[in-house]
Amino acid sequence: MTGKEKAKERREKRLQQVSLLRTIPYSDHQRWWSSETIAVVTGANRGIGFEIARQLAGQGLTVILTSRDISVGLEAAKVLQEGGFNIDIHQLDVLEQSSIEEFCEWIREKYGGIDILVNNAGVNFNIGNNNSVEFAKEVIATNYYGTKSMIKAMIPLMRPSSAGARIVSVSSRLGKLNGRRNRLENPTLRQQLGDLDSLSEELIDSTVETFLKEVEEGTWESGGWPQTLTDYSMSKLAVNAYTRLMAKILSDRPEGEKIYINCYCPGWVKTAMTGWSGNVSAEYGADTGVWLSLLPDQAITGKFFAERREISF
Repeated sequence: MTGKEKAKERREKRLQQVSLLRTIPYSDHQRWWSSETIAVVTGANRGIGFEIARQLAGQGLTVILTSRDISVGLEAAKVLQEGGFNIDIHQLDVLEQSSIEEFCEWIREKYGGIDILVNNAGVNFNIGNNNSVEFAKEVIATNYYGTKSMIKAMIPLMRPSSAGARIVSVSSRLGKLNGRRNRLENPTLRQQLGDLDSLSEELIDSTVETFLKEVEEGTWESGGWPQTLTDYSMSKLAVNAYTRLMAKILSDRPEGEKIYINCYCPGWVKTAMTGWSGNVSAEYGADTGVWLSLLPDQAITGKFFAERREISF
């Protein structure tokens, strides 16, 4: 059996395991949430985001589906509402601070706060083996800075509870610091980004800004950056690092005001973003994000997951 065949066999086995886990209902004592629990899902008009919204609403939560294009978002929300799910809808562009502020004000007025934030909004302009960095600035701005902006904006709106509020960001294994094939070649930078004592928002920002500067100058290929889907990989590396940093910062919050933050890789999902070339469904890709959002009585934070299992950054 070849390495590729073995990998396929392992993936199919794990798919079966997760599919089985998904059939097991949450027991009453596990369900810390209710219809009053508010979950926000960004970029939820299609793909993984739509599935996360559907699955969370299917567990009885109130889900706010957000979409940059409000007309598309309304159509997506209508599909779920007609299915009997408790779905609300609001326009949100994570690239625009004014849009985020308007969304926050609407949340305050209508709901008073939220309990779960799922950062799903993201872009990727490369399909297959293509590795253009033509849109690197937009990729970094959306996937990293947009996610960071939402986290900062939503934290003051997260409601106190004994179960703790939850932040989950959709990320990727491509952003692993120490991936075997797709990683930063600079060992000092890898060490700094991997060490919680040296990790800072300034370090993460300067890393992606150095990358963008080299893209602008046309020198990025010799800069030691990841070699596969480079701009996307860098954006997700930054999301992963920021997740760890925020977990450390938020860990000082008192009991009853805890906020748990994690990120996960949904796998190579059959969506528009991958040109429908993925090997798992959006339903499967959404599963770990929903599972992390609803974890009962477990103070898991600052971790990276795939297929309901913790993996290294």
